[in-house]
Amino acid sequence: MVSEELIRATTVQLLKRASTELPGDVKEALNDAYEREEENIPKMQLRAILDNITASEESGLPMCQDTGLLIFYVSLGIDDVKNLEDGIIKGVMDATETIPLRPNAVDPLTRENPGTNVGERIPFINYRRNDGEYIEITAFPKGAGSENMSALAMIPPSQGIRGIKEFVLKTVLDAKGKPCPPIIIGLGIGGSADISMKLAKEALLRPIDKIHSDESISELETILLDAFNETGIGPMGMGGRTTVLGVNIEKAYCHTASLPVAVNIQCWAARRASARIYSDGRVEHLK
Repeated sequence: MVSEELIRATTVQLLKRASTELPGDVKEALNDAYEREEENIPKMQLRAILDNITASEESGLPMCQDTGLLIFYVSLGIDDVKNLEDGIIKGVMDATETIPLRPNAVDPLTRENPGTNVGERIPFINYRRNDGEYIEITAFPKGAGSENMSALAMIPPSQGIRGIKEFVLKTVLDAKGKPCPPIIIGLGIGGSADISMKLAKEALLRPIDKIHSDESISELETILLDAFNETGIGPMGMGGRTTVLGVNIEKAYCHTASLPVAVNIQCWAARRASARIYSDGRVEHLK
């Protein structure tokens, strides 16, 4: 049996990694952007971002003061687990105190802050099944600066791909420097309104150097990436060649009378960390 204490300890480790170490695909994209940049001001902004990442790794302190709203994705291959949700919640409370994480979770109406990053339905845990002999947990801290730029449109189906492109481009142009570019775009197409928003966020879990298996999707991702980087918004909205590091799209079949499209923006601090817990208690931290 996987114990509550093991879930709790793994949650703390995941949040520590996520808040202090960027995934390799994101670091590589930021370094590439720095090497490509020719103008002084955006190059200086990218240098500051890269130095910040290094300082966070060396000090063990969070790379951004906004340590995010805490979201988890749990994939279950085994059922012999004790108090999984309690373990994650207690791990969040431990991590908030020990890393430390800024207490961001508040009541949406009263704005009361318990100081623990725990409240009604938060941390939010998404569940799915897998065919393996393990539990996989992904910690996904999501900052407000980028999350506030999320957008949803119910596009007339007659507008098709052109309508999708126009909506997403307008969303990026309206956001400008607010989500701390260079950013990553998660795009959900299809389903219903709520499904497309869920797809857009889940798209951000895919490494930006992993090409989508659907050729039509990967082609659209490339087209949009090139278009976004022609906007000239640049790092921190200060101009430059790189506004977007990657575009990840996920889709679902939708009603014949609708075409939902959702955008979820991730800032340069694209934090995520995953681990697998096996029934014998072994923990494998994934890169």
